[in-house]
Amino acid sequence: MQKACESAGRDAASVRILAVAKKHPQQKIREAHEQGLSEFGENQVQEALEKQRQLADLDLCWHFIGTVQSNKTREIAEHFDWVQSVDRIKILNRLSAQRRPDQPLLNICLQVNIDREPQKSGVLPEDLDTLATEAAAAPQIAFRGLMAIPRPSDALQDLRDSFRRMRELYDALCAQGHELDTLSMGMSADLEAAVAEGSTLVRIGTDLFGPRPAM
Repeated sequence: MQKACESAGRDAASVRILAVAKKHPQQKIREAHEQGLSEFGENQVQEALEKQRQLADLDLCWHFIGTVQSNKTREIAEHFDWVQSVDRIKILNRLSAQRRPDQPLLNICLQVNIDREPQKSGVLPEDLDTLATEAAAAPQIAFRGLMAIPRPSDALQDLRDSFRRMRELYDALCAQGHELDTLSMGMSADLEAAVAEGSTLVRIGTDLFGPRPAM
């Protein structure tokens, strides 16, 4: 991360690390926390809730990064600090309605299908403005930014092009008056390209915890 930021001429403090601990035991999260990490990502609700119970003695920030199913929105709304994978109004409205009034606002990112892959979740770029307007107005929601998982590629320029287009969407929303601060893009295999194009949060699993255990 330090090298990626230096190569991009950026301050390393401008890019946060989200440690993606899915399928890894809670002890690895404890060890990562001891090394200074505080934000952790999960994509399975029941697995995450169990880890939250096991790690309740630690001050951790939990991100949900998986596909949000309608029958899981209440648990997600009540037990996570962030949801990075909101891609349609129905899910947005359910999270907003099910976040308890006594809780802090639920931070969300809108997931964009930047490369229009039919097998991936995410709002299409041309539909983003409408969803962003709804997110900004939703009660109990803090609209913080955008997230994307670009098409995998061995070609650095292809990756940078996808990340650049995400940054342009982000900048356009900011220019419209949305007060955003999070551009979540980049993982273990492509974080250098993401940082070079403006990512403010990278989702790192393999490089921190090793390959996911077979389960």
